[in-house]
Amino acid sequence: MIYVKNYSNNPHFNLALEEYFLKSLRGEEYFILWQNEPAIIIGRNQNALEEINKAYVEENNIKVVRRLSGGGAVYHDLGNLNFTFIVNADRSNTNNFKKFTDSIVSSLEKIGVKAEFTGRNDITIDCKKFSGNSQYYFKDRLLHHGTILFNSDLSVVQSALQVKMEKIESKGIKSVRSRVTNVYPYLKKKVSVDEFKEILIHSIFEYKGIPYTEYELKQSDVDEIQRLADERYATWSWTYGESPEFNIEKSKRYPFGQLNIKLNVKDGKIKTMGIYGDFFANKDLLNLQEAFVGIKFEEEILRDAIKVLELQEYIQGITSEDFIDCMFH
Repeated sequence: MIYVKNYSNNPHFNLALEEYFLKSLRGEEYFILWQNEPAIIIGRNQNALEEINKAYVEENNIKVVRRLSGGGAVYHDLGNLNFTFIVNADRSNTNNFKKFTDSIVSSLEKIGVKAEFTGRNDITIDCKKFSGNSQYYFKDRLLHHGTILFNSDLSVVQSALQVKMEKIESKGIKSVRSRVTNVYPYLKKKVSVDEFKEILIHSIFEYKGIPYTEYELKQSDVDEIQRLADERYATWSWTYGESPEFNIEKSKRYPFGQLNIKLNVKDGKIKTMGIYGDFFANKDLLNLQEAFVGIKFEEEILRDAIKVLELQEYIQGITSEDFIDCMFH
């Protein structure tokens, strides 16, 4: 097995790196440890907007990125360590999470931390989750990756993944929230995340009883990974446009009256819109509703679209900020 040395903290690059080694460098098996700057990584089949507190995420410059594998949304920061196994396998090996998590459990045991694999895809300490795992199968290759909350800011975890109380009906797979913890408080001898990383590398390969070699990324690797990051993982169409079709209903009261907006969004774009309330309308709202069809459900894009619509010709007393506030805040 080959240990891939990766020093990037960019989530777009790191997810592209996984795909590159899975699909482009076939034959060999790989193990990767990596860290992301603050980011929410959502599962392949999730509705991005349903999983995040969008206002908090934007205010705190937290990236949102969709991964190839399924499962729920997870928060990453530099106190979190991610691990990836890429192995040759047939489909009978899929969903065998324990095969890969046992080495993590064993490694923690060696440094005095009692952890266990529980449920479908989690590793826990004292019944609190610190590791979520997911998989992606491509041809005869299996990618298994997981998180290790080592010393993350758990207050941010809760805030970033907590969707505000609004009505969203989606066909996306929803995350299951559970109590979480860090590994760090359970260490008998405190170490840094970098020291923990080194311990983990040696312990995992010792557990598996196999030799390993190290792989340094060549410039040709970096160029190809960056191309994939730019063309897929950093794009709006991948992160938000890939969200399953969903309905959203927002309602707020303003000085001009109650405003209720109902949306159907598909492929990240508004498919239908309904505008209702006890306000006074000057024009038929049908034309206003139809003006939004086909536009990306993205705040800045909708803000630009509203500029040319002269909302007050339709709804007495409304401002553009009122409309945007109702839809996104």
